[in-house]
Amino acid sequence: MKLRLDMLDSAQLDNTLDHILRGHPDAFLSIVRAYGPGLRAWLGSQLFHQDEVDDLAQETFIAAYRSLHSFQRSQDFGAWLRGIARNKLLRHFEHVQRQVSRLELFRREASAWLQDELDQQAAKTRSEQLQLVLNCISQLPERLRQVVRSQLEGNKAASLAEEMKTSAGAIYQLQYRALGLLRECVSRKMTHEH
Repeated sequence: MKLRLDMLDSAQLDNTLDHILRGHPDAFLSIVRAYGPGLRAWLGSQLFHQDEVDDLAQETFIAAYRSLHSFQRSQDFGAWLRGIARNKLLRHFEHVQRQVSRLELFRREASAWLQDELDQQAAKTRSEQLQLVLNCISQLPERLRQVVRSQLEGNKAASLAEEMKTSAGAIYQLQYRALGLLRECVSRKMTHEH
């Protein structure tokens, strides 16, 4: 009688199980060949990745081999095998969920740590840039320093012009010249530092 690939008939199964339990483990391969495709198809309907299907099928067959002594011959062997596979599948999903939870926790912690680092670096950079600008302002001629200081304090050009006894147009020209000198100074200092 030819062995069907999807399952063993009850006489073939009993004969194979007896052979295995009498100390011939190689006979279990006929069970793997007979029930493997159906078991893999069932696992494949539950899982996305073929390597997970292969791993769980292998784990199922190993567990089944170790538990053969507990299989009751009145049971459906395929259903018993799928019961083992179902337990393996549930443990697999629990393991994957724990991994996803740990990965999400790591991602949140890493993101928070990275944001703190970025904030610290940005604050340090802003502080360093501010120090550069202040240093450059201090190197401007007195008249240009006065214009920049007045602009930083939010004073209008007209009131500064009156204070400096000049026109508002002249103040705008002084502001333009001061900003140009500040840009050059900051650029030069940043180039030397890097």
